[in-house]
Amino acid sequence: MNSDTLLQTLGDSLREARRQRGYTQDELARMLNIPRLKVIQVESGAPQVAVRYYTAIASALGQSVGLIPAKRPTLDELQKLNRS
Repeated sequence: MNSDTLLQTLGDSLREARRQRGYTQDELARMLNIPRLKVIQVESGAPQVAVRYYTAIASALGQSVGLIPAKRPTLDELQKLNRS
């Protein structure tokens, strides 16, 4: 998975967390005293946005940002995929 895909996935997760909490982008931005544009950029997985915005938004939504080791498929898993 490349970095753009990871950021998009993170942005999608933060958008969903915001919606589940019932916040608009504007409400979240005001709560954090950041421009609404930063919330929009984070939710779209923009790579030019500083990581502090990703973590601030995650924290405000009761989430955390962490690293999970990527799992590569085993040979058996790849062979099963090829048989399908």
